[in-house]
Amino acid sequence: MESTKIYHYDNLSISYNRVGVKDRQPLIILHGWGSNKQVMMPLAKELAEIRDCYVFDLPGFGNSSVPNQPWSIDDYADLIQEFITEHEFDSVDLLVHSFGGRMALKLCARPQAEQLIDKVLITGGAGMKPKRSFSYYVKKYTAKLLKAPFLVLPNNLREKALGWLRQTSIWKSLGSSDYSKLDGIMRETFVKTVSEYLEPCLPKIPHEVLLLWGENDEAAPLYQAKRMEEGIKNAALVVIDNAGHYAFLDRPSHFVRIAKAFFKGEE
Repeated sequence: MESTKIYHYDNLSISYNRVGVKDRQPLIILHGWGSNKQVMMPLAKELAEIRDCYVFDLPGFGNSSVPNQPWSIDDYADLIQEFITEHEFDSVDLLVHSFGGRMALKLCARPQAEQLIDKVLITGGAGMKPKRSFSYYVKKYTAKLLKAPFLVLPNNLREKALGWLRQTSIWKSLGSSDYSKLDGIMRETFVKTVSEYLEPCLPKIPHEVLLLWGENDEAAPLYQAKRMEEGIKNAALVVIDNAGHYAFLDRPSHFVRIAKAFFKGEE
């Protein structure tokens, strides 16, 4: 049976759905940036027969509160760690997508996580330093040049001028689509989280990790999954053909078969 619940954390209301068998191992499911729990619910319902699934709207997304100040990856990881601890689970499994992968890498690298977390499935996970194209650097330094004249203005005028600049079409063409859709705290949260690369976390992760990747993932390309596999001692990479960043939506039945085999411990 599916139910929607609210978890209160740091003066925030965190919405999550629970679906599955209550006496089974808890499975925490975390979505990607700009997404929400509804995207993950079809997958959760497929896994509900073998797990007790907790599917979150992360702070700033879906029906959950926006943080009171810009959050780091550590802040998001703290939320999940506190949820696990407060509910006194013996241990949980994780299934994470994209931005949720950043949280999983941070969380699993903590010493206490070895007792809190058992198996981890990462699909399309973010957090590795990307290979940058020439056009990326053109955009980066063009943006710096556009901002430069405004930085010498007094504080009150500077913020107004930069606000105007960010609304211009030329500025929007330089930024990522995720960044351009944001403002305020979530824009600062985006910058704070995507600018941290998590390669140092990899050798600290002792868990059994399945990297289940879409062959044609452009948001988190396959070379990043291979870097995770090399860096995490107990990681294995499985590639799903004819699938992209949302492999669980592109090839749902194939994805579910592999996920069930992993969480049930089948060869």
